[in-house]
Amino acid sequence: MTERSVTRLHPALRDDIGDLVTRRPVPGPAIDHLGAFLFLNHHGPQTYPPGNRGLPFGPHPHRGFETVTFILEGELAHTDSAGHESIIRAGGVQWMTAGSGLIHAEVSPEAFKRSGGDLEILQLWLNLPARLKMCPPRYTGLQADAIPAIRGEGATLHLISGEWQGSRGPVESLTHTFLSWVEAEPGAHIAFDGLGGRDVFLYAARGGFEVAGTTVPQFHLAELGPGDTLAVAASEPALFLFGHAEPIDEPVVAHGPFVMNSVEEIRQAFVDYQAGRFGTAEIVAG
Repeated sequence: MTERSVTRLHPALRDDIGDLVTRRPVPGPAIDHLGAFLFLNHHGPQTYPPGNRGLPFGPHPHRGFETVTFILEGELAHTDSAGHESIIRAGGVQWMTAGSGLIHAEVSPEAFKRSGGDLEILQLWLNLPARLKMCPPRYTGLQADAIPAIRGEGATLHLISGEWQGSRGPVESLTHTFLSWVEAEPGAHIAFDGLGGRDVFLYAARGGFEVAGTTVPQFHLAELGPGDTLAVAASEPALFLFGHAEPIDEPVVAHGPFVMNSVEEIRQAFVDYQAGRFGTAEIVAG
């Protein structure tokens, strides 16, 4: 068994969207995507005042990939053109498969805009292989109490998809992707196996931790070398996003909200969207 080590660290660069604090480790200057993991936006942490305008993500289209949104603090309202609607609160997750194409809106509920409050959200984009890029759209919204929280040696793993220590996440990933986030206390140790030949995603959202003697600071993505296992140790309170996926050995052609395998497929996505084939999405006003 070979342990994975850090080969490169990628800082999350500031790219604020209006008054929304935003950091992005991937894509970045030295990394276009990390295997099946295409994109990560880290919004916040910040505190919104009463009477705020909320999140700015009104109706917009997607095709060819999945979005997984982790609501660490605050609330997020979702509506899409496939008829899904929810308001997910702190500790919850939204998993949306855009597939053949839909329009969705991700905004703050009216109550949050009136009262304000803390907000911190991570949104991760997952690639789909060619055979699934035109699959029917689907959506799962999970509140915190629907997500297994597995206690370990000074750490709690919140399991979204895949299996770990006899537990199974509530989302059945189309691509057998494992996704979780981990809250670690000072002195925590947590280990993962079964990583051979997998794309591994490890991002420090709060605090820092060590992997094989290398410190991964807050707001950094760790690019890892090959191996079957991973060990993470924390000397301070930390929260990190951890996932792994089967490699997709296909071309990645991305343009704005679409991720396909060819330029022609991107052109067709724009044609279909402009022709109204993605439907419409109303904004949730919960």
